Amino acid sequence: MVLGVSAATWISATPARADDASTAKHLKAARAKAISFLRTTQKEDGSWTVANAPGITGLVVTSLLRSGVPAEDPVTAAGLKYLAGFAQPDGGIYYSKSNHRNYETCIAVLAFTEANRDGKYKALIAGADKYLRQQQWDEEEVKSKDDPAYGGAGYGSKSRPDLSNTQFLLEALKAAGAKSDDPALQKALVFVSRTQNLESEFNTTPFAAKVNDGGFYYTPAAGGASMAPGEALPNGGLRSYASMTYAGLKSMIYCGVGSDDPRVKAAVNWIKKHYSVTENPGLGQQGAYYYYHTFAKALHALGQAEFTDQAGKAHDWRGELAAHLAKVQQENGSWVNSAPRWNEGDPNLATGYALLALSYCDRPLEKAPAKK
Repeated sequence: MVLGVSAATWISATPARADDASTAKHLKAARAKAISFLRTTQKEDGSWTVANAPGITGLVVTSLLRSGVPAEDPVTAAGLKYLAGFAQPDGGIYYSKSNHRNYETCIAVLAFTEANRDGKYKALIAGADKYLRQQQWDEEEVKSKDDPAYGGAGYGSKSRPDLSNTQFLLEALKAAGAKSDDPALQKALVFVSRTQNLESEFNTTPFAAKVNDGGFYYTPAAGGASMAPGEALPNGGLRSYASMTYAGLKSMIYCGVGSDDPRVKAAVNWIKKHYSVTENPGLGQQGAYYYYHTFAKALHALGQAEFTDQAGKAHDWRGELAAHLAKVQQENGSWVNSAPRWNEGDPNLATGYALLALSYCDRPLEKAPAKK
């Protein structure tokens, strides 16, 4: 693996702290190299990778904006113009033939809210907000709140909801101005709670007690599914894995669930057992860059500068994550996953994820709800 941004002199036996001057210096250098790389891979139409897949472009644009590239910069301006071209009459922002309409719209909202400093994208965001609320599975799609699909969001093909799409829905609605008590967020909380391997009053699905480790999996809907590999569990349980556990924790925090809630406690305990900045526990290197940005968002929302693992070791997670990403950054400024599942072999996507993760490494922490 090639070391970028002089990472060899940065990585030491003692992990850098998020507030160290050296960390700030190398964060700046890593971002600069990544931004330069993304400038070279943007297509003439303003997109990255695939012209009819605005999700990748939306993610890259968001990462650039959060990395200090102004909305008026030619690269971000072109990307935003490209995304705006996918605005549909129903308010969604997606490729007209896409089966990923919810996902693409959510990512576009994140980009436009980052760029909306002067209200330029207010109408686009409002239309997308209305569209996304219609995509959520509620009484219009299922017979009752008891259905395991209730409150979730899927790609947009209406096949089934999943936690990944639901976390993006929550992020987009939050970015557009929704508060934790918003009805759409509270509906989503019903679904999120059912994706946790935790038997409780909030989760009475057939899967709740079969693993019961406090972690999260992909979906309890349509018979249930986990993306974690391995032989099927004898009792039919669904394996927990890290990227969905951080997604679940973050989603509950966005919905106002406090630190004293058993769901949050169980999720935090799972993370304590599986803390890592070098892999996506439960999946190894598969989905690692998706994991890094979800890891960073979740711990940022948790509001803790240090995270203590099961062994009692305190981790400066921001410094550790930044150090690891510097270590694996390519010489050309990109990141790429050697395990290409979920398109992470695409350096544009992996670099966008990495920049998003780094954007949480030197920002003030959020204040998580204490009780509810």
